[in-house]
Amino acid sequence: MSTIQFSSGDLVADRRADYAEGLLASGDAVAAADLYTQALALAPGWAAGWFRLGDIRAEHGLPEAAEAFAEALRLDPADQMGAALRLELLNARPEAETMPSAFVETLFDQYAPRFDHALVDTLAYRAPQLLGAQITGPFGRALDLGCGTGLMGAELRPLCDWLEGWDISAQMLHEAGAKGLYDALSKCDLSDLPAPAQQWDLITAADVFAYLGALEQIIAWVALALAPAGRFAFTTEAHEGPEPLVLRESCRYAHAETYLRDLLTQAGFAAQISRAELRQDRGQPIIGFVVHAERIGSAARRESDGEDMALA
Repeated sequence: MSTIQFSSGDLVADRRADYAEGLLASGDAVAAADLYTQALALAPGWAAGWFRLGDIRAEHGLPEAAEAFAEALRLDPADQMGAALRLELLNARPEAETMPSAFVETLFDQYAPRFDHALVDTLAYRAPQLLGAQITGPFGRALDLGCGTGLMGAELRPLCDWLEGWDISAQMLHEAGAKGLYDALSKCDLSDLPAPAQQWDLITAADVFAYLGALEQIIAWVALALAPAGRFAFTTEAHEGPEPLVLRESCRYAHAETYLRDLLTQAGFAAQISRAELRQDRGQPIIGFVVHAERIGSAARRESDGEDMALA
């Protein structure tokens, strides 16, 4: 993964961008946007500069934010900064149901060194504890999808004989490895997993699906990857509207309960879904779903007549 070029490579352009940030801090967004436009006239191939210009215009209601994001995306088709998501959010009805993998990887590579402090100490993040409170072992093999720095792994380690963690971010895996919780760690893009070559008794995904969007593919994959009667535990942010999922201003997806239940039933799971506060964001609680599902056989599904089965 290449790093984002935060410098334009042109000293004069960089100086104007610095002045623009100072003007923005003092409340003059119009002048800041104008200075960024001048900087980009000197360094037109600076993708991060175009993204920042779009960010300023969008945040302050200035015109041509979409044009700036579109140019950032043209210059960086892999979309490490998430320009496509910002373009979606400018639409009256965002339609994208997936997140650019390069954006997710870059985001968490940069976030990794301060991830634990930011989430636990600042945002009161507690998805791993909410999931762990309802997971009773022992399990033979467990897989922690989107393992990050190992916050979920700390809950799982006492419950299983073998614990494996997958994440898209090499830097997050580095942080997780330093904790000594996992028997194996692998760099994986959860939006593009191959057919499972082995099975696990427990699979978890704490605060992961906010960065995946549509869940049809990953839930079908988990159904194949779990051993009979295997458990699947995950969280999502809660969406109360009629849509299956929505992209929020935070650039995170939220999911509707009916969408989750339908997907899990179709994939052969009996599920329990509860609501809880997952974390804080800008001083406001983020309410989500805490999901515990069990893979059931076809006979059990027929007997249930489509109703959710209580987990043992």
